[in-house]
Amino acid sequence: MSLPFELVARGKVREVYAVDDDRLLLVASDRISAYDHVLPTPIPDKGRVLTALSVWWFEQLAPVLAEHGAAHHLVSATDVPAEVAGRAMLVRRLEMLPVECVARGYLSGSGTHLYQRTGAILDVPLPAGLVEGSQLPEPVFTPSTKAELGEHDEAIGFAQVVDAVGAERAEALRALTLALYRRGAEIAHDAGIVLADTKFEFGTADGQLVLGDEVLTPDSSRFWPAMTWSPGAPQPSFDKQFVRDWLTTSGWDRVSPPPELPADVVAATRERYVTAYEKLTGQQFV
Repeated sequence: MSLPFELVARGKVREVYAVDDDRLLLVASDRISAYDHVLPTPIPDKGRVLTALSVWWFEQLAPVLAEHGAAHHLVSATDVPAEVAGRAMLVRRLEMLPVECVARGYLSGSGTHLYQRTGAILDVPLPAGLVEGSQLPEPVFTPSTKAELGEHDEAIGFAQVVDAVGAERAEALRALTLALYRRGAEIAHDAGIVLADTKFEFGTADGQLVLGDEVLTPDSSRFWPAMTWSPGAPQPSFDKQFVRDWLTTSGWDRVSPPPELPADVVAATRERYVTAYEKLTGQQFV
């Protein structure tokens, strides 16, 4: 693919191009990553799902952002080059903050592992007796580092967020992250989906806090069917946990190059991404 812009970054899933001094072009590929590796097998239409769902969520969450004096970075999803139409967003250029803002409403994944060892997620104490899939009494803010490609995000305490961005901004990030999660969870609940957890990325522009990157997609969130939610075991999902589970049972050591995904795993993963989009938005994925 050749675009008339400078490629300034290539992540696990996206390429970022500089359009001008104020705007970037984010292009979502069909690549899928797991356990800090980009897998060799793409998932058809994944980039289009991530883009369309993010665009939809930015619109849904705009009122929450405004209540907190914040904004989102989306400029346009239509004013993009034809060769990347449907999987690209024109966005504001931001000064990104060095923190992954994770919100959890349910216990799962790395949160479960930390809780089983200490009864808390770092500096966030939790009640006794929780199990994989338990709903938490209140959503919690459990930030992490923002790792480079090939490295692993590490959970951090709130004090480290303060060290990274200052006390006032850290408080604003926590409040906004939880407000966005709560609104997202309400919308997902109405669509028959449990939003177990998610992560947001923020930057600043002219001193304003701005929500960037993607938002509430199957790559950045755990989506569980509400009808089958049952604490005590891993949950069925509309996200890439299906791929993680297959890799775990494949015998891959997470160190050597990851294996190709079988055709049935690719098809089932695509189906989960499309289902998440359709259930959340109420629109058919075309």
